[in-house]
Amino acid sequence: MPVIDQNLTWRKVTERLATETDPVLVRNLELLLQHMKAEASLDMESLMATVSEKALYQNFSPSGQVDIVGKAAVQQFYENFAASGAHRLHLDIDRLVVDRHCILTEGVMRMAYPGRTLEAMGKTVADPDGYYLYEARMAIIWPIGDDGLFIGEDSYTGADGFDGIEDRPVSLDDVVEYEFA
Repeated sequence: MPVIDQNLTWRKVTERLATETDPVLVRNLELLLQHMKAEASLDMESLMATVSEKALYQNFSPSGQVDIVGKAAVQQFYENFAASGAHRLHLDIDRLVVDRHCILTEGVMRMAYPGRTLEAMGKTVADPDGYYLYEARMAIIWPIGDDGLFIGEDSYTGADGFDGIEDRPVSLDDVVEYEFA
């Protein structure tokens, strides 16, 4: 069984889409699905098409809060993320709540972090060319603006997924990547 399967990220979303009848909730779920698949495939144009000009991303973690303000800053965040090589991830969602103005996803986030990226962050790893497993429980609130786009991605992390990461090597053979058309 793979350690990371990118397709798990949107499994609950597609299940809900199969039964949802409210057109606004369908629109919101389709927006989230587009966002998730674009992030997995590093399709910046499709990804940024889901983000409002008024975006405010907030990350709340045990190490503090980080805010990313404005669509241009969010795009830079995603470009930096793509350049880091840490895009091999899944959020295995076990809780999905959808309303007219917001979505909540919650589950276990797993990411294959490149050793060189971790070294750049000040971590000492045995193999700079290898990958290491980030794992933490995460809830993400996805507020949706009047324009029908995400005005935020507020993530709450239950533990520091980097704590001890150098002791969790992972092979890319244990990663199932999204195969997009």
